Amino acid sequence: MFRRATSTFLSRAATTRRFSTDVATPTTNSSFVEAWRKVSPNIDPPKTPLEFLKTRPPVPSTIPTKLTVNFVLPYSSQLAAKEVDSVIIPATTGEMGVLPGHVATIAELKPGVLTVQEGTDTTKYFVSSGFACIHANSVADIIAVEAVPVNQLDADLVQKGLQEFTQKLNSATSDLEKAEAQIGVDVHSALNSALTG
Repeated sequence: MFRRATSTFLSRAATTRRFSTDVATPTTNSSFVEAWRKVSPNIDPPKTPLEFLKTRPPVPSTIPTKLTVNFVLPYSSQLAAKEVDSVIIPATTGEMGVLPGHVATIAELKPGVLTVQEGTDTTKYFVSSGFACIHANSVADIIAVEAVPVNQLDADLVQKGLQEFTQKLNSATSDLEKAEAQIGVDVHSALNSALTG
């Protein structure tokens, strides 16, 4: 009896409830527009958030052979619609490998190495933080606060910075000083790992 009731409920819910993966076709609320016209006939009604939605690109029926990557910083674009074989992202939940056909995901980035694999070429970037949005149509949008190619890092400056922030952490008296020093230690430790590993 319970199984039958559950399956009936789920089948009814599936037919009436929209899922987050479904994108509505932008529509205007006609009752709102009518009410607006009565109050302000000379002013166009404001647009609602639904009117700004764009339809989601279709998910291909077969898995593409390449992953399209957009990698941007607040001040520049590192990769724009670049077709690659794979990307390894330093997510806060651990390193995440992304191949064509990856399930749609949003991940927060932590300080670490972003690896872009294109054929036999591998490009590595150190990223400080940000987000990665992996779409079901094999597009990866990676937004980082700061990034630099790993081969441009100076090992001596990284070691010096790690020592300075470790000393600051040990001598910190307030919570703010401890937090700032801990962030510095975390970033410089990740930089050091990027250079040694």
